[in-house]
Amino acid sequence: MCNNTDNEVTFGPMKLKQKNLSILLVFAKEDAQSDGFWWAADKMGYKCFIAHNAEGALECYLDKHHDVVIIDHRSNKAFDPEALCRSMRATKSSDHTVIVAVTKRIAPEKEEPSVLSLLKAGFNKRIPENHNVNSCINELLCLEYGEVRSQLKLRACSAVFSALDNISDAVQICNEDNQIQYVNPAFERLTGYSAEEVIGKDATEMARVDRNKTDLHDSINNQLKKGKFWEGTYHTRRKSSDVGVSSHCVFSPVLGPGGKLFHIVSVQKTTPDTSYSDRIKEAEYNLANVKLGLPVSFRRRSSGVAHGYPRRRESLAKIHSMTVEAPITKVINIINAAQENSPITVVQALDKVLEILRTSQLYSPHFVQPMKEGDTMTSDLVGGLVSQNVKRQLITSSQESSSVSHSKPVSGHHIHIPNNLLSQMPAEVIEILELEPSWDFNIISLEKATAKRPLVHLGLKAMARFGVCDFLRVDEMTVMNWLNLIEANYHSTNSYHNSTHAADVLHATAFFLTRERNQAVLDQMDQVACLIAAIIHDVDHPGYTNAFLINEKNPLALMYNDQAVLENHHAALGFQLSWKDNSVNIFKNLTRDEYTPLRETIIDMVLATEMKQHFEHLNKFVSCVNKSTLKLEETSSMSGTGSPDSMAIINQLSTPENRSLIKRMLIKCADVSNPCRTTEMCIEWAKRIAEEYFIQTDEEKRRNLPVVMPIFDRKTCSIPKSQTSFIDFFINDMFDAWDYFCDIPDLMTHLQENYRYWKEKSEEEAS
Repeated sequence: MCNNTDNEVTFGPMKLKQKNLSILLVFAKEDAQSDGFWWAADKMGYKCFIAHNAEGALECYLDKHHDVVIIDHRSNKAFDPEALCRSMRATKSSDHTVIVAVTKRIAPEKEEPSVLSLLKAGFNKRIPENHNVNSCINELLCLEYGEVRSQLKLRACSAVFSALDNISDAVQICNEDNQIQYVNPAFERLTGYSAEEVIGKDATEMARVDRNKTDLHDSINNQLKKGKFWEGTYHTRRKSSDVGVSSHCVFSPVLGPGGKLFHIVSVQKTTPDTSYSDRIKEAEYNLANVKLGLPVSFRRRSSGVAHGYPRRRESLAKIHSMTVEAPITKVINIINAAQENSPITVVQALDKVLEILRTSQLYSPHFVQPMKEGDTMTSDLVGGLVSQNVKRQLITSSQESSSVSHSKPVSGHHIHIPNNLLSQMPAEVIEILELEPSWDFNIISLEKATAKRPLVHLGLKAMARFGVCDFLRVDEMTVMNWLNLIEANYHSTNSYHNSTHAADVLHATAFFLTRERNQAVLDQMDQVACLIAAIIHDVDHPGYTNAFLINEKNPLALMYNDQAVLENHHAALGFQLSWKDNSVNIFKNLTRDEYTPLRETIIDMVLATEMKQHFEHLNKFVSCVNKSTLKLEETSSMSGTGSPDSMAIINQLSTPENRSLIKRMLIKCADVSNPCRTTEMCIEWAKRIAEEYFIQTDEEKRRNLPVVMPIFDRKTCSIPKSQTSFIDFFINDMFDAWDYFCDIPDLMTHLQENYRYWKEKSEEEAS
């Protein structure tokens, strides 16, 4: 007996096991042909049964459910082979059974009869009689590796369809002509259409809603025909309404021979809103599973890019599942969960606890008792020795209200832009700058058109758009002189940290400032501070990292005690240059009360760009800003008002503490937004930063210094792998949080496209 052990079958990503073949022979009487199959099955180690009439065959089949049934069709008078086949096919268990007809061998000179009647009866195959045992073995092997394994894969399809029927995401499968072939129950729930109503219909008709762009399906089809995914916002028509339902959707191509598109699979996210308690418990569960000793773990995830409230819910779900664990966030999550089943007095007390825990200065004293009148000694000690931040807390509310007013936010869309200096720019530069409000603005084109002086030109445009001259009460010439001086102190020889990078961060900052929520929360002083911080945030960058400067005992590292060396230098130099000469001093007309908070904000934002504090800033933002917003949304929802109280949310976000966290996150996202740019820009920036790191590694090796980033060896480095790691470790979580806060769907789409690009390039390198 020869056992066939090659029983593992691959079906896409599935690994299937082919059990030992079971065969039923149906012959009215045993003869050389039935014996041939019997001995062939015995030699191959197959299970073999034989029946001599239709009743016995049907009874045996219903009991054993054989893989293969071989029926004698050679002028059989004892039973009707085709009637027997139809009877077997009428049973539920026959869907994946291979039924074969053994027919008489036809002489070469005779005409071959049609097999149509056999196929209509339910036979899968016809085998001409040949009782040679080796010939029968070959026939059985062909059946096992052909029809039987195909049926095994079809059985696996049943499992896949069962899974599709029970998932919460809406799934639609179409042919290459966009005709719908399958929808799952989640799709029916999402759209209100039953499967019977849509199968066979044109899928593009389901997407004919006003909110979809007219060329949306052309864009999708172009991607699919290239064998690429499409991911983004998609609106599907509902049966009960003309308004489409918005969701995050992924279209996947299924390619056949020659790369031809055979099927289109779309998956629409329909994750239901869970209660606040459920999300907190889920977050607690995820946090508890972080591996000990690892401050952060990461994984590849899809970023939601649908518009509106449902998409922000999806982003928030990702925030709750973030595994960036810090002790304070774990404490906050535990308190949130404990509030669920507590009496109202306990809930209110815990709310006060949470309010305290969500401040960034947990160990800074807050003087709640007023100073004794005339106690100048204590007052002077506090004023002279305690931090400036604490001293400001002593000011009474009436004094605060009489100081710098909280100016009305400037939208950035209705500011009159002076024409004198801007109009004197070259026509090519003016044309490029017309696209400045768009996220897809091409900073490299501006770099080329301005001979590597993009910061002055973009700075003038952006600062005019936000009314910076009016706020600072300086003329445009002073601003231009200041921009020229700052740009001159960027190193044009750096491949990455040059004035083009500063201009790119300025552009991203200006774009973020125009998002609706930022306009509602940040005042004009905040906006001006954000723009100035972006402009100076890397001034005089030497092209080396903080670790390099510390290792070489650079004077800057010694000056700043190895703490945020470059960030301290950028902030300090930015102000030193500004005060150097009256012709460049953009702060010269501000009062002390105006200048002091502006300076503090700028310094705070520049220092926030230090990556050493990345996860601390992210955790604070998520805990204090996003989760507080969620709590207000939940409270509003439970109170039956129907939509979150926007004023309550804005008031909560507008506290000085939260505004500081928002501005830090804004500049951090602007500083590392390269993976969210167009793929062309993303690739260019990746090459530039890699080259700068290569130079540092070369210098470290030449001078026998510790190699800070060994992976950036120009001989061995994989730029695609470095980019996917950077996105996984730093970018995904941060931009999920920022997306939830201020709604940036275009950036999230670019991020997913670029991640796929780098992943594909990485796989190509590995193959």
